[in-house]
Amino acid sequence: MEKQIGHITHYFGKISVAAIDLGGELKIGDTIHVQGHTTDFTQTVKSMQVEHEEVETATPGMDVAIKVEKKVRKGDTVLKVEE
Repeated sequence: MEKQIGHITHYFGKISVAAIDLGGELKIGDTIHVQGHTTDFTQTVKSMQVEHEEVETATPGMDVAIKVEKKVRKGDTVLKVEE
């Protein structure tokens, strides 16, 4: 089962980092599914930062940066994969 938890607001290509505007909780170790017009992949969240500080958990309303395994685009939807 998947639940929408946010959307991509920016992508930093050189460092493969996506900025996400969160509408749900996200933790290190969670599995996310990124979907868009040309984007469709699933990955585990391995590192996450809020204002350049490493965090374990992020809550709704936060802007987080996570390392992504593939290119994402502004506006792509971020879903949390729930068992």
